[in-house]
Amino acid sequence: MTTLKVSSRRSLLRAVYDQPSVIVALGTILFIALISAFSPLLFPNADKIDAPNRLLPPSPEHWFGTDELGRELVARMAHAGQLTLVIALGAMALSIILGVLWGMLAGSHGWIEEVLMRTADAIMAVPIILFALVFVAAFGSSPEVLIVILGILKAPLVARVTRASTMVELASDYVRGLAVVGLNKRRILFAEILPNVFPVIVAVATLNIASAIMIEAALSFIGLGVQPPLASWGTLLKIGYGLIHQAWWYALIPAIAITIVIAAFNEVGKWLERFLDRRVA
Repeated sequence: MTTLKVSSRRSLLRAVYDQPSVIVALGTILFIALISAFSPLLFPNADKIDAPNRLLPPSPEHWFGTDELGRELVARMAHAGQLTLVIALGAMALSIILGVLWGMLAGSHGWIEEVLMRTADAIMAVPIILFALVFVAAFGSSPEVLIVILGILKAPLVARVTRASTMVELASDYVRGLAVVGLNKRRILFAEILPNVFPVIVAVATLNIASAIMIEAALSFIGLGVQPPLASWGTLLKIGYGLIHQAWWYALIPAIAITIVIAAFNEVGKWLERFLDRRVA
């Protein structure tokens, strides 16, 4: 077993090494995550107002320029990135928990599969941003509420992937053998099948992070996401857009950050899907 795990790890590392774009994407994600995580230590005075220096352009003294109150935009971006990633990761974690339970239940209990999967189809048929707008209008737009809303809305995709993988595993010989020797269905599902389908779930989770960042930014941009005094990248984009004729860089910097992070997570997620498909084949 140990030899198998080491071999699998080496195979994964070799596959990453052969894909420069994935290395760049992983490095980008790690760099931004570290800057955001340690932003309180790196930029302790992010909210310090300096009115005489408001809306200064990027320069060696002010890397990203300053905002409408003279605050360093690089510090604001780092702190906002922390909230953006917390919301995205929280939504991803909730979508995985709900989606795995949803998908495994549908894949292993035929009598409720139709109800569960038709519910998933109905949710996925409507643009997710419309559902998000309705839920935010009804329940508010605090970070906690956004995590719950985005997590619930992304769960059907996880459920579909989990159900498909679960049904493949249930039809395999080893599962039939475990059932014959008397293992109950719950143990087979969560102790034997779940570890085998988990790599596929990880790939979907990575794509869900990118999607959550995009949706949160869209909600914040139209004023229904994170509200001041809190700030996410979407909030900074909204404020910067309102000042675009005075400070063009204000909107451009968060827009670039959002684009880069979404592209990086998408690159990693799509690569994971391809890598897992080859291993399954």
